[in-house]
Amino acid sequence: MDLEQVQKIGIAAAYQGAEVLRSRFGSMFKVSKKGRIDLVTEADTEAEHAIIETITSSFPDHSILAEESGLNKGSSPLQWIIDPLDGTTNFVHGLPLYAVSIAFAIDGEVVFGIVLSPPAEELFMAVSGKGATLNGCPVSVSSEAVLSESLLVTGFPYSIEEDFKPVSERFVKCLKAAQGVRRLGSAALDLCYVACGRFTGFWEQNIQPWDTAAGFLLVQEAGGRVTDYSDQPYTIGKREILATNGMIHQEMLSLLSSEDSA
Repeated sequence: MDLEQVQKIGIAAAYQGAEVLRSRFGSMFKVSKKGRIDLVTEADTEAEHAIIETITSSFPDHSILAEESGLNKGSSPLQWIIDPLDGTTNFVHGLPLYAVSIAFAIDGEVVFGIVLSPPAEELFMAVSGKGATLNGCPVSVSSEAVLSESLLVTGFPYSIEEDFKPVSERFVKCLKAAQGVRRLGSAALDLCYVACGRFTGFWEQNIQPWDTAAGFLLVQEAGGRVTDYSDQPYTIGKREILATNGMIHQEMLSLLSSEDSA
């Protein structure tokens, strides 16, 4: 597979989606609910359509897994994993913290990922074995060696009402142990910010493949470590993720995997 062509089309698709989001941001649009706090807008669906159209015009046989339209299985083992608008709630409220996330996998293994933040004009990209970049410049994870000196970020699942106890217990433990904890509302950006050293670690549960497919590759390629809460290698089918600079990983695991947070 020609990964250079994949990169070219992936970047073009991300910018097509971003143009839709820019044109819609701050304007009136229809908002629907997939759940009580799980929103979808016309911007999500229009951006997704633009992204998929760009990809399929060049790769009509590839499989597509997208947040809004689901799985469209192609005739090859090559798959694109798309979140057209990660941070929909932020977007709806006019908060400029949102992103387009696109990943490319071969036989289920992510080998290329990009996350584009339209408000910040930041393009994060990673290719398996070739490192991670921000706007074309190499990035790496932070150098904090202990949790007490680390700034963390997390997300709360849409199932927060059902999972409130374990989620809140983990949050409180990490808040007490770290220098600080932030909650941005975009898992894709959270992972990118770990990759470029702005945060030292990120954790979240009940996530979907499109939330993390590009971001977790970015963290790995930037020198970080990504597992589940049980210290097993992270794959995009898993529902929990811990991504760190590697040096605080064991301290984080001790807080997230303890029995009284299960």
